[in-house]
Amino acid sequence: MDFSLTDEQQQLRRTVREFAETEIAPHVMEWDEASHFPSEIIPKLGEMGLLGVIFPEKYGGAGLGYIEYVIAIEELSRVDGSAGIIVAAHNSLCTNHIYRFGSEEQRQKYVVPLAQGKKLGCWSLTEPQAGSDAGGTRSVAVKRGNCWVLNGAKTFTTNGHYADVCVAMAVTEKSKGSHGISAFILEKGMPGFRPGKKENKLGLRASDTSEVVFSDCCIPVANLLGQEGEGFINSLQVLDGGRISIAALGLGMAQGAYEAAVKYAKERKQFGKSISEFQAIQFKLADMATQIEAARLLVYHAAWLADRKDVRFTKESSMAKLYTSEVAVRVANEAVQVFGGYGFVKDYPAEKYYRDVKLCTIGEGTSEIQRLVIARQILGKK
Repeated sequence: MDFSLTDEQQQLRRTVREFAETEIAPHVMEWDEASHFPSEIIPKLGEMGLLGVIFPEKYGGAGLGYIEYVIAIEELSRVDGSAGIIVAAHNSLCTNHIYRFGSEEQRQKYVVPLAQGKKLGCWSLTEPQAGSDAGGTRSVAVKRGNCWVLNGAKTFTTNGHYADVCVAMAVTEKSKGSHGISAFILEKGMPGFRPGKKENKLGLRASDTSEVVFSDCCIPVANLLGQEGEGFINSLQVLDGGRISIAALGLGMAQGAYEAAVKYAKERKQFGKSISEFQAIQFKLADMATQIEAARLLVYHAAWLADRKDVRFTKESSMAKLYTSEVAVRVANEAVQVFGGYGFVKDYPAEKYYRDVKLCTIGEGTSEIQRLVIARQILGKK
């Protein structure tokens, strides 16, 4: 067993870390306070290949794998989880759905500009009445002549206001239940397709989370993604990779919170010495470090399996997502405690990590849903 990264992977980590610390870190609180979507860094992310990490070069991607993808998301999120989730939703959800299940024509038309970073993507599955029960989708698409007419609305769509391309699920044959849900590719500017309410969030405030609305939206038949009725089933497969990215998101934020706590513990003086000299603080830091390393092994193992292409990794991605997201919450909580009163104010980084990490236990399947997925895998149930 070899746990070491290659020279190229280590260089990627250094490059993304330097970018995050120089281009993102100075603006983190400003963007957070204003709920400002950082459009200014999107072209730079594209130039670095971070908007097409896991896609072949023939489709405009960087031609790398999930290990490199995890490194990139982790390093962005170590500085700002908002940047991490923007890249994650674009890569592993929208673009990956088209890459995995789209036709060659769709790959050339959409994956290439998305992977090159010339366009930004979003992915819409969740609805107000279809959250954990995503199979309860109510948006409806009816075929009329040369187009599908889509009506309905989605919620909690990352990048919803800023995306050029949207992959959305809708019911095409109600009698077939989850096997009657299809996926469609929409483009910004299509009549009847628009972003809706932008959510005012607890954390990850620089990322855009919004509704998208479909009102008699006419989608060309060529924009049906995958086979009719297979959109929901394909979405579950897409989520296997998406959960690895959320795990990497949590891992990066946990690492950032931990590093901030270590730095502060060395600097903060009480009773005549730094608080890092007190066993109570040392034990907190030791537990934080241990849990992060355990989480990192789960995340990188899931990414390694994803890179193998020939094995299913549903269980491992759910385990990585479940454990890492909950570790991130615990680590961020302890970071606030190490900072004490200063952990409760915005002059210090602990409170932002504390707000940001909670999303990881909810997005792309709650912790409760992950436990169901894992249980079904280990019990051999469908």
